[in-house]
Amino acid sequence: MKLPQVYPITDTQISGLSHADQVTELSTGGATFVQLREKYSSPRDFYNEAKAAVTVARQKGVRLIINDRADVALAIGAAGVHLGQDDLPPAAARALLGDEFIIGYSTHNVAQAIAAAGLPVDYVAIGPIFETGTKANPDPVVGLDGLRAVRAAIGATPLVAIGGITFENARSVIKAGADSVALISALLSGDPTGLSVRYRTLTALLTA
Repeated sequence: MKLPQVYPITDTQISGLSHADQVTELSTGGATFVQLREKYSSPRDFYNEAKAAVTVARQKGVRLIINDRADVALAIGAAGVHLGQDDLPPAAARALLGDEFIIGYSTHNVAQAIAAAGLPVDYVAIGPIFETGTKANPDPVVGLDGLRAVRAAIGATPLVAIGGITFENARSVIKAGADSVALISALLSGDPTGLSVRYRTLTALLTA
């Protein structure tokens, strides 16, 4: 699969917007691929929020990826799921979801990335590239050198970089080998009505 260079991840606490509204704003800015990330809602609330977001995503032509929860992704008919090291194993998720669903998988070092590239996943994520405040207990920083090592090790497997990426350092991350940069705080912080503009600006920056 071909990843967009900017991979936005939703967060209601940072953005001040519902997941559905974030998908609307991001699609206005040109986004066609969005991950829904929710760490605080109950399972029922998570399902309802994701269902509302996927309805908007379908209307806007956006592929919505659900963070962590393969069951929710299947139940609402999302485009895919993004799994962490402690989530459902990718092979089990593939058996549950089928071949049409997109499956992404988080890794935090070269060894994990190499192992992930041999699993039934559509893309591998590596991070944190830089220090990040989004996660309470982040893994050790990978850095640009670590990113380059992962790129060399996994060949043509689509690679998403995440963690501490900003408008200022995003180009260096792409140059180091990432196909896509995933952003949360740098994209969602600020005036909620400016989210579409921030997405469009970063996309233009990376393609200039």
